[in-house]
Amino acid sequence: MAITHVNARVQKHRDALRFAGLRPVQIWVPDTRRPDFAEECRRQCLIAAQADLGDIEMQQFMDAALSDLDGWTE
Repeated sequence: MAITHVNARVQKHRDALRFAGLRPVQIWVPDTRRPDFAEECRRQCLIAAQADLGDIEMQQFMDAALSDLDGWTE
């Protein structure tokens, strides 16, 4: 049967990945299709931006990192 063949191929692939030292991981991420997703992104960005304004050391670090990109090409 075709489904059994597909299942066997999937299992073989997973076994090869495990043999290579990998393991499966399931993660849950925000649903970008939710109607309130964009507003929640804005809310969290504002919180992060306000926190950044108060962190002079982080701003100096970011400025130094940005200046390190001078001369890089795409």
